[in-house]
Amino acid sequence: MGKLVLTTFITLDGVYQAPGGPAEDTRDGFDQGGWSVPYGDGDFMRFMTGVFDRVGAFLLGRRTYDIFASHWPKVTDPGDPIASRLNDLPKYVVSTTLADPRWAGTTVLGGDLAREVTALKERTDGELQVHGSGALAQSLLARDLVDTVHLLTFPVVLGAGRRLFREGAVPTAFRHTGGHVTGAGVSVQSYDLAGRPEYGSYQLPENS
Repeated sequence: MGKLVLTTFITLDGVYQAPGGPAEDTRDGFDQGGWSVPYGDGDFMRFMTGVFDRVGAFLLGRRTYDIFASHWPKVTDPGDPIASRLNDLPKYVVSTTLADPRWAGTTVLGGDLAREVTALKERTDGELQVHGSGALAQSLLARDLVDTVHLLTFPVVLGAGRRLFREGAVPTAFRHTGGHVTGAGVSVQSYDLAGRPEYGSYQLPENS
């Protein structure tokens, strides 16, 4: 059985929207797309290559799927560690409107999310990976379907944009499993889901 691994880029103020380019996602008038690009150094690429080395299949939201499908099929170098996997491995896209996907190896999921994703995990050899796909990531986290999160925090504050951990998110605890900071200052941290938060108090007992 595989595990579900989420890799996501966020800013210091928690924004995930349009990290890769100005036209990626302009919803709500967002005009700061491409904020991750200046930090894509060798350290960053080595980490991402390692992530893709472990993939068995991809699970994507519709917006991220459309962005990927417009670019990666054009990258035909079999030695490209990212393109080769995206183009050759199974891709599952969660959508109620996509009827005729043209990217080879794509299956559309439109039923019960928890049931379908659980079944995918059971039959995936390797990691079932989610990249980007903010709205889908929020739904998966709310249903406790994510096993591991790679959270890449970029040293930039935008002051606007869609946030991954928004108001009303399900309280969730994670266990830190490793991390480092790239030469360009991106904090790369990995966490496993650990259940619900535990609570305490720093206040001393009255009779102490």
